[in-house]
Amino acid sequence: MNSVDPAPPYFDVSVKQAKQPKSYEELEKILLDEKQSLFERYRAMFTLRDLDTNTAVDILCKGFKNDKSALFKHEIAFVLGQMLNEHAVNSLIGVLRDNSEHEMVRHEAAEALGAIAKDQVLPILNEYKEDEQTVVKESCQVALDMHEYWNSEEVDNVFE
Repeated sequence: MNSVDPAPPYFDVSVKQAKQPKSYEELEKILLDEKQSLFERYRAMFTLRDLDTNTAVDILCKGFKNDKSALFKHEIAFVLGQMLNEHAVNSLIGVLRDNSEHEMVRHEAAEALGAIAKDQVLPILNEYKEDEQTVVKESCQVALDMHEYWNSEEVDNVFE
């Protein structure tokens, strides 16, 4: 990944450490506490992303329900798309289906589903490719293209 995070994770998970400096419980508390600075909440988010476990996904997905900030929920969906963890699919589908959710959050959920590229996301992306909100509709169309690409022989040939 060539992008630069706006806040560093709490620790580098690629370095084998005897003990994580922060537990899942501590990371969850920071992530979901709207009184914490955005910088610290992002650090928790990127740490959970880098841990890349189903537990980390579950904690990140709690942010969809517990946060008032559309921007923050958009970032959660973006991070879940980076993780490519199939465990996030049901939560992302729930966000995409929620017409009361901000279109920016729904758009990022659609693109995350396209990045995860599992066949189970096709019906929902096809359903919402005609959404009333243009950004959601177009994101579903892009996500369908992403799904097709990631499941194509072209990609298989790259990794051979």
